[in-house]
Amino acid sequence: MSYKKILTVQDISCVGQCSLTVALPIISACGVETAVLPSAVLSTHTAGFKGYTFRDLSDDMPDICAHWLKEGITFDAIYTGYLGSQKQIEYVKNIFGSVANGNCVKVVDPAMADNGSLYPGFDAEFAKAMASLCAEADYVIPNITEAAFMTGVEYKTEYDRAYIDLLLSKLCEIGCKNVILTGISYREGYTGVVCLVDGEYSYYEHEKMPKGSHGTGDIYASAFVGALMNGKSVYDSARIAADFCVECIKETQKHENHWYGSAFEPVLYKLIEAIK
Repeated sequence: MSYKKILTVQDISCVGQCSLTVALPIISACGVETAVLPSAVLSTHTAGFKGYTFRDLSDDMPDICAHWLKEGITFDAIYTGYLGSQKQIEYVKNIFGSVANGNCVKVVDPAMADNGSLYPGFDAEFAKAMASLCAEADYVIPNITEAAFMTGVEYKTEYDRAYIDLLLSKLCEIGCKNVILTGISYREGYTGVVCLVDGEYSYYEHEKMPKGSHGTGDIYASAFVGALMNGKSVYDSARIAADFCVECIKETQKHENHWYGSAFEPVLYKLIEAIK
């Protein structure tokens, strides 16, 4: 298999084990050359830290892309995570249309909401804009909250297969081609991932950890992309990423006061072994 080169577009939270500080090491460990386009720089992530610094890099993004075009740089895959504004979403659409090579795989993690609520600073218009970006992707990786906001379906904490099928059908209606829907639990003590690929439904179930940790969404999406770029099927990529997140949460619980992120580094070798 040829040596792949991927571009990931998301923010840098300097401390906190999320966004680019997760995506870069995980995808690189999967044996994939990883280029980055930072959308912002923060001293820490925003969940639990106070007084963090923030620098918006939106205005730098077009110039960076223009330089790549001048140098003839293109990518085999483009993977987006947290984007801070509708302006950045539009920039990413331009990136999809300019530096993607002919076989480029586009993956969007619409990182904007969880537990029934949008992240601070986002509103219904942002969710609509994110939905339009997802329509241009080959694979989208939303959680239930994000899927509900993008489709206008009521968010539910208690649901059945029919509700999940409704979310999937509505995601298809807004243009999503293939969906990896995370955090789907059909029975107590277990959770999993639903894959809708070329219209075919599959589900991977694993144990549900009693306590989660920050950053697992970014870890999941990055591990999924790393596996996919190694030629794994969508289902196997979803399974590998889910199992890796479980290992990260278990490892994090060993470390007292590690509340701000997920200790993925000590178990990164398990992801590598699963892919190889």
